[in-house]
Amino acid sequence: MLYGIQASQDIKLSNIGRSLLEDIPLIKTEDRLSRNLSSEDFSDHINTEIIRLADDKITDDMVIAIDPGDIMKPYAKAMENLCGMWDGSEGQKARGYHLCQVTAANLEHNKIVPIYCEGYSSKEKDYVSSTEKVKSVISKVIAKTGTHGIWAIDRMGDCEDIINHFTGNKLRFVTRLKLDRWLNTTNKNGGKICVQAERLERHMHLNHKAQITKIDDGKETVIDITFGITTVALPNDPKQWFYATVIKGFGQHPMILITNLEVNTKESKAIYYVVEVYLTRWKCDECFRYIKQSYNLEDVRVRSYIGIRNTVALVHAIAYFTSVYMGLSLKLKLCVQKIFILSKRFFGVPTFFQYAMADGICQLLKKAITGIEKIKFKGKTGTSAGNPQLSLFPE
Repeated sequence: MLYGIQASQDIKLSNIGRSLLEDIPLIKTEDRLSRNLSSEDFSDHINTEIIRLADDKITDDMVIAIDPGDIMKPYAKAMENLCGMWDGSEGQKARGYHLCQVTAANLEHNKIVPIYCEGYSSKEKDYVSSTEKVKSVISKVIAKTGTHGIWAIDRMGDCEDIINHFTGNKLRFVTRLKLDRWLNTTNKNGGKICVQAERLERHMHLNHKAQITKIDDGKETVIDITFGITTVALPNDPKQWFYATVIKGFGQHPMILITNLEVNTKESKAIYYVVEVYLTRWKCDECFRYIKQSYNLEDVRVRSYIGIRNTVALVHAIAYFTSVYMGLSLKLKLCVQKIFILSKRFFGVPTFFQYAMADGICQLLKKAITGIEKIKFKGKTGTSAGNPQLSLFPE
C-alpha cells in the first residue's frame, strides 16, 4: 500500500494495484488490498509509532498545531459510518468523515513534523463529542512527548474543557477565541468588567504595530496590523488569569488569541511572539492540505470504516516519511536532490517542499518496470513482504 500510494499519487485501490505491476489480474490485486485494508484497524498502531519517532524531534520552542479536518463524500451511499458535518467552504450541510491532525513546526517554517492523523465518524460506537476527541488526541501525544512545544488551536479550542485540559497537563498553549465569548478583564482605569471578546479592544490599548507579508499564488501582499495585550479570565474560573492578544488588520473583525505563555507586556517583540505562534499554526495547515491534495485523499472509495481509518493513517505515515525521514536524513541527501529533479520543478522548490517530494517520488517509482515484486535491497532480490530489511517506520 505504501509503495502503491506513492507510485500512483492516489489512494484508489485500482490505481494502487496498477502501480504494483503484478502478474495477476488487476481485480485480484484490488480484492487482496481491499481485504487486507479492512481486516483489522491498525491506525492507532501507526499513529503511536509516528509519535514515538517524532518525540525527539519536537523542541520546547516548536508549535504543535491541532487541526480538525474532513473528508467530504457528498455522493457516497454505501460507505460505512458516513456522518453529517458542516461544509464551511460551501456553507451547507454535508456528509463524510472527520479528521484530527497534529503537526509540529518551528517559527522559521523550515521544519515540519507530522505527529498524528486520525479519520473518524461521529457515528462510531465510542464517539462522545468533538471536544472529547480533541482531548483524547492531545493525551495520546503528550503521553510520549510530555510538555514540549507550544500547542496552538483555532476557534475549536475556545472551549473551557479543552483549555482546562491544557492547563491541567501543564501545557503551554495559544488558542483563538470566538467573538461572542464572554471574558472578565480590567478596563483602562483598572476596574474589573465582563465583556464580549469582540468588544475587548475598546477597553485596552492597541499601541503596537507590525507588517506581515502574505504570499498567495506567487503574489506578495503586505498586511499592516495593530495589536495589544491584556489580562483576562473565563467567567467560570475567575481566579485563573490568561493573556489575551487582540490583533486588527487580518479582516473586518479583530482576532483574539488567549494564552498562558509568560509575556512581557511592555515589549512589542514579546507580545508579537504570541501572534507568531498562531501564524505558525496556519503553516501547519499546509501539511494537512498536502496530505489531501498530493494523494487525492478525498477520493477514497473503500466502503468499510476500518479501511477508511487505515487509509488515512497510511497516507499520514507517508507524510511523515517525506517530511522528516527523507527531508532531514543526511544519508539520503543525494536521493532527495534526485527526487527534486524528477519532480520537474526547475524554478525552485516551494517552502513546503513535500509537494515536490510527492511528485518526485511518484516519477521515480514510475520508472520501476518490475513493480514492487522484484525490488532489490542490499544486493538481494525478493518480495517486499518477505524482506526482513524493510520497515514501515525506519529509524
